[in-house]
Amino acid sequence: MNNYSRILLIFAGAFGLIGTILGAHMAGSGSHAFRPVHAHSLVVGWLSLFAWAVFYKVFQTRKNIVTQLHVWTAIIGSVGLTMGMWLHMVRPFELPNSVTLAFYIGGGVTLLISFVFFFLITLIYREEE
Repeated sequence: MNNYSRILLIFAGAFGLIGTILGAHMAGSGSHAFRPVHAHSLVVGWLSLFAWAVFYKVFQTRKNIVTQLHVWTAIIGSVGLTMGMWLHMVRPFELPNSVTLAFYIGGGVTLLISFVFFFLITLIYREEE
C-alpha cells in the first residue's frame, strides 16, 4: 500500500468511527444537535477519504506536487470543515462567531480545493504500459 492510500485510509477510519459514535449518541440521547456534523463526518470524512484511498491503491499515480497537495488538502479540509461545523453549529465553547465561521468556511474551501486537485489528477493520469 502506498503512503497516500494508507494515510487517507487511516483518516477515513477515524472519521467513520467519529461519525458512527455521533450517530449512536444522537440515537441514545434523542437530540439531533450533531446531525450535520455526523453526516459530514461520514460523507466527507469517511466516504470521500476512503474513496481516494482506494483510488491511490488501484491507480498507481506518480508522486508529484499535485498528488501531495490533493492528499493534504483533503485531510486538512475534512478536519477543518467538520470541526468548524461543530464549533459553529453546536457551539461547545464561547468563541466569537467570526472565529467559528472562519474554521467552517476555511475547511470547506480547503476541501473544495482538494476536489479540484483530484479532478486535475484524473485528467493527467496515464496508465503505465
